[in-house]
Amino acid sequence: MASFTVQSDVSEIVNALKSANAESVSGYFDSYIDLTLPGKEEVKNIGKNQAGIALRTFFNDAGIHGFDLTSQREAGTTMYMAGKLNGKNRGYNITLLLRNKDGHHQIISVRIN
Repeated sequence: MASFTVQSDVSEIVNALKSANAESVSGYFDSYIDLTLPGKEEVKNIGKNQAGIALRTFFNDAGIHGFDLTSQREAGTTMYMAGKLNGKNRGYNITLLLRNKDGHHQIISVRIN
């Protein structure tokens, strides 16, 4: 059952990205994450709420309207996902690092460029 839950988490994150739902994506953030957005320095250990606001602002400003998953790997309790966010004027590469915590995947790092 745990692997189903974990896979369900990953599917929900991918679906949230495909529907450009930053609020749903940020619901999977760990308490503190590392966040890198285009044109900005990486912010380490940013709180979940502040990171969610930053991600929503980026999605709105860039006109994000879709996502294509290009790579997904898992090693132990850590998972790496990469893909392309579709914006109004261009695409953005996104990399997510997740860890399994209490049977659920939580996002610990988001890098968009």
